[in-house]
Amino acid sequence: MSQRDTLVHLFAGGCGGTVGAILTCPLEVVKTRLQSSSVTLYISEVQLNTMAGASVNRVVSPGPLHCLKVILEKEGPRSLFRGLGPNLVGVAPSRAIYFAAYSNCKEKLNGVFEPDSTQVHMVSAAMAGFTAITATNPIWLIKTRLQLDARTRGEKQMGAFECVRKVYQTDGLRGFYRGMSASYAGISETVIHFVIYESIKQKLLECKTASMMETDEESVKEASDFVRMMLAAATSKTCATTIAYPHEVVRTRLREEGTKYRSFFQTLSLIVQEEGYGSLYRGLTTHLVRQIPNTAIMMATYELVVYLLNG
Repeated sequence: MSQRDTLVHLFAGGCGGTVGAILTCPLEVVKTRLQSSSVTLYISEVQLNTMAGASVNRVVSPGPLHCLKVILEKEGPRSLFRGLGPNLVGVAPSRAIYFAAYSNCKEKLNGVFEPDSTQVHMVSAAMAGFTAITATNPIWLIKTRLQLDARTRGEKQMGAFECVRKVYQTDGLRGFYRGMSASYAGISETVIHFVIYESIKQKLLECKTASMMETDEESVKEASDFVRMMLAAATSKTCATTIAYPHEVVRTRLREEGTKYRSFFQTLSLIVQEEGYGSLYRGLTTHLVRQIPNTAIMMATYELVVYLLNG
């Protein structure tokens, strides 16, 4: 891969990640709040009538809409964009590093394994994920801390630089890498996503090539091609996210301030013991609602930018 191609993939990946992050930020905030151990702040009590006529209160776990309502009422609309700054700072380099590493790794592995095989996509996705996570984890920790910083209207909200200073004073440099073990575990989601995505993409290209051969037309990118890529990305991400979701909850818990959670497996075990297996999927609905359009937008933007820059 030439230097120009690498730069194209870097730029395209950065553009895709940035557009997706801006459009889906409110859902990201709601998801993070639902994943945290402080979710009890949003739990409501529902009064039920018993057979004897007495009434009892039953604690009901909050849903995305209830959490959204509480945030709007207590903190205001601006709180739905908490952490957007670090997100924008991190998403472009993170996606750029990821896509560049993925493309470079795939090109090299195509000379070792069968070109564009499942093994190539799996290893490429894993290596790209590892590289991006290691390079950008401090940014995501700050983003999570800001999103969990629930303050009522009128209170001064914590800024990114204040958060950085607080993390450093409390935990030192090591504190910026909390939750990285869970992110590494989440590489499995990335691998599953790209394997399915590349498989669907390959099938779509084969179908289009066969269609072009029958009509003797030249292969030209059309709007429908980008729609198909968006659908492929959405489908693959849904499958991957559902399978690997618990690592998201564990990662959020590890990044909480003053947390009792210390390591990936200790956190996983503690959540199950104290809250049950269902808690490992808390916020999944919001996550899917956010991730599907976010991934579709990101991948479509990436493919479009690469196409435009390569002429």
